[in-house]
Amino acid sequence: MKKQTISDNLLYQRKLKGYTQDDLSEKTTVGVRTIQRIEKGEVQPHLQTVKLLAAGLEVEVEDLLVLDNPNEEVIKRKWMLLFHGSPFFGLIIPFGNVLFPLFLWINKAEDNKIYDQHGRAVINFHCTLNLLLIISLLLFFPFPGINFFGTGAVFLFGLVFSIKNLMSALGSHTCYYLFLF
Repeated sequence: MKKQTISDNLLYQRKLKGYTQDDLSEKTTVGVRTIQRIEKGEVQPHLQTVKLLAAGLEVEVEDLLVLDNPNEEVIKRKWMLLFHGSPFFGLIIPFGNVLFPLFLWINKAEDNKIYDQHGRAVINFHCTLNLLLIISLLLFFPFPGINFFGTGAVFLFGLVFSIKNLMSALGSHTCYYLFLF
């Protein structure tokens, strides 16, 4: 689904009214070259220009302006919270740190490129973390004293990185995980 732009809206409204660029220029005192540049998407017009064009086309300013949906940002934050927070279920359910983000990623990867990127990063990191934990637990039996600290270090490392990336994803929609395969 292509996102509407002011150039698309202006072109649509102008053609809907049956105006040429010259006709619209005469009705609005906006130069023909400016109208051409707006319709090509080369410039973002000032609000005053948009108001003049809307008046000339006899439409509302909102019909030309592209207003971002403020609810979309809230929804994106919620999904970032789920992607980066769901691995904490792994503290309760074995392999939940991979399974829950995997189910989310399967369902949301096609909805938004950001969900796909974050889902992959979370899943890769926690798969790597599980692999390291399994290796450290297997090494626990031959070397119980030394490997106790290794297992704890891997666990603590995963916990700290998960919290750091959860906060980063909620704030700036970025994440940085180590050990990505």
